[in-house]
Amino acid sequence: MFERPQSGERAILVYASPDGLPEESEREEFAELARSAGAEIAGELVSSRRKPDPRYFIGKGKLDELRASITENGAELVISSAALSPSQERNLEKELKCRVLDRAGLILDIFAQRARSFEGKLQVELAQLEHLSTRLVRGWTHLERQKGGIGLRGPGETQLETDRRLVGKRIRQLNERLEHVDTRRTMNRRNRVRAEIPTVALVGYTNAGKSTLFNALTDAGVYVEDQLFATLDPTVRRLDLPEGQHVVLADTVGFVRDLPHELIAAFRSTLQEAREADLILHLIDASDPNRWQRVRQVNSVLKQLDADQIPQIRVYNKIDKLDRKPRMTSNTEGAGRAVWISATSGEGLSLLKDAIAGRLQQKTVHRYMQLESAQGRQRAKLFELGAVLSEEVLEEGGWLLELKMTEKDLRRFLKHENLADDQLVAAPTTLSAPAANE
Repeated sequence: MFERPQSGERAILVYASPDGLPEESEREEFAELARSAGAEIAGELVSSRRKPDPRYFIGKGKLDELRASITENGAELVISSAALSPSQERNLEKELKCRVLDRAGLILDIFAQRARSFEGKLQVELAQLEHLSTRLVRGWTHLERQKGGIGLRGPGETQLETDRRLVGKRIRQLNERLEHVDTRRTMNRRNRVRAEIPTVALVGYTNAGKSTLFNALTDAGVYVEDQLFATLDPTVRRLDLPEGQHVVLADTVGFVRDLPHELIAAFRSTLQEAREADLILHLIDASDPNRWQRVRQVNSVLKQLDADQIPQIRVYNKIDKLDRKPRMTSNTEGAGRAVWISATSGEGLSLLKDAIAGRLQQKTVHRYMQLESAQGRQRAKLFELGAVLSEEVLEEGGWLLELKMTEKDLRRFLKHENLADDQLVAAPTTLSAPAANE
């Protein structure tokens, strides 16, 4: 009989890869993930082979070396950087007599520790059960459960089948609860759309400083710590911009290399804020020597979410570590494309707000509208909106109005007042044509 070990924090890290030796940055990130989960790193083992062993992933020689390292360091846990199949995980535990986790299981454990809100806890539990459902392998021996009653005294349900049934039932319950939560979140998004309040989503690699920037911009009081996945729960706050404009700023969960698919699926409602956003702030740690690799990994996740076509502003954070000054670069249309800031000191935040306002500023149109004498109410409404630049009274009755307003406001006005597009006319020769840059 084999019982799986259930506890232990002294860990041996196994860097196993079929693609050659891992880079130093990958090893550092994996070690930081282990520390974030509360593991005490007792040793490391590096293994590289072109074809993973189907039974243990690592070879027999490395398995003996790992067993010796566990004994020497008094380790109670082995964490593999490579994804392990359920049978490989079970076989390693049986041989090493200690708990074995892979990278996906490690990240799920971190998420389980950090979730605080009701929605976050549901999402993490769902991701854990989805992961566990593929790992219900027979690692122990149970008696079969006997059914009672005449004619039903045959072999009953095995413990493995019971576990699968219970896990499946719990997954269905969690999905139903999350659907209700997602419905409420969708209603909130629809209300913001109706009120025409733009949404800005804050995304970035974990530990890039998203929570610090979110607090600096909105005074939200979100928990901040120098560790991976310090905060998981989504937060939405109002952000005031120059000239009285305001938007909704939505924080999202941090991204990481090889983020488990179970987590992306479970956090779909949280990440939906990024999909539905009008603008994405892509936060980048400017002091990270591997920042371009991180940028590609974040963009890869955004592509999985179908959010890669949403306009982005790249925000380079932590310039205080590089002794650089805040600055902003613009695209060919003059809108902010990248901003260099320090969320800790507050340098460059005003530039960032200007960049957000500039990218969200709605383009105005310069048009002429002809109204009949019976449409005085519509004329008054346009003056109330402040859209009338000039007016000419027509000989046959009515007015010719020169308008300047946003395309969205113009279309909404026409629809609300049941006006046809043919009431928009070309610029008359009696009035000077608008300048090209207006």
